[in-house]
Amino acid sequence: MGRSMRKAPLRMVETSAHVLAGIARTPSPVFAALDLGTNNCRLLVGAPAGDGFRVLDSFSRIVRLGEGLHRTGRLSPDAMERAMAALHGCAARLARRPVRAVRAIATEACRRADNGAEFLDRVRKETGLAIDVITSREEAELALESCSPLLRSGGRRALLFDIGGGSTELAWVRLPDSGRPELIGYVSLPVGVVTLAERFAGSADDPSCFHAMVDDVADRLRPFESVHCIGHEIRQGGVRFLGTSGTVTTLAGIALDLPRYSRPAVDGAVLSRAAATSALDRLRTLGRAGLAAHPCVGPERADFVLPGCAIFAAIHALWPAPEIVVADRGLREGMLLRLIRGERGRGPRPCRGGLSPFPPPRGTLKARA
Repeated sequence: MGRSMRKAPLRMVETSAHVLAGIARTPSPVFAALDLGTNNCRLLVGAPAGDGFRVLDSFSRIVRLGEGLHRTGRLSPDAMERAMAALHGCAARLARRPVRAVRAIATEACRRADNGAEFLDRVRKETGLAIDVITSREEAELALESCSPLLRSGGRRALLFDIGGGSTELAWVRLPDSGRPELIGYVSLPVGVVTLAERFAGSADDPSCFHAMVDDVADRLRPFESVHCIGHEIRQGGVRFLGTSGTVTTLAGIALDLPRYSRPAVDGAVLSRAAATSALDRLRTLGRAGLAAHPCVGPERADFVLPGCAIFAAIHALWPAPEIVVADRGLREGMLLRLIRGERGRGPRPCRGGLSPFPPPRGTLKARA
């Protein structure tokens, strides 16, 4: 365990699906959620357990579906073949067990690509998976669905951000004294780790290129700030700042000095502003070879970590919250929770928390000495 973890224990949820998974239970209906993103293809299979679900199977593969989309406006043949291989694998996993319901979604790459609908029609014919292209608003709602338990430890408002491969979603949220979080406003920026990496020709570890990325994203964020005055709310206090993405979980892994990435150690961690800034600075000094060799990054993600850090740096500079709650959960978990709620006869309720396998945050990680 790293030095930072010994100095500052984390503050996380006390009961979770990880605990529930080890308890013998009567057979429950099984649900599955598939998220085909610009960079990743992810599958999660679970069964209801308590107020959440227990994970039965999961899958994640980097497919880079949006590679080249910024230049051509189309999904490339190589990108589609990579995604098809992953989707065939997902279909095979689902065929091994009786599944009550499957929700499968696609996000920014298929929203933007001229041939996105054509590709998803091919997916349905070859794999049997019917994938819906969701709106950016539903992306924000699903992220809030899965992350809302991490927002229960106080505050009046929350800013949730999800840095994806092709877009970045931000949700401005009201936290009532009782009941579920409520979405006040949201914005989807057409920049993610893949699109930003492709738009800027220089290497992201070059300071001038990195700062150009930060400035580009900050310019896109200012209209959202002018509408909601989030900076003023942060200065008044009572605003929770929550990030869910590979970028933010990587920063947490670096801040914790993890010998390899650990979801239980990262999900629900609370980083101080200084700790997050220090982790970002450390990532920027590694260079591509160092990023590829780092156990919390790896060769497949080495080209996309610093563009993600640039997006994070722009968000963090415009809205300087004193702490960041880190969430290793997102659209798949939100979809499963909605499916389970529908099974229980309550019907899906967009942008509401409630059922979750995860507990709240527990502890603030300070900057390394």
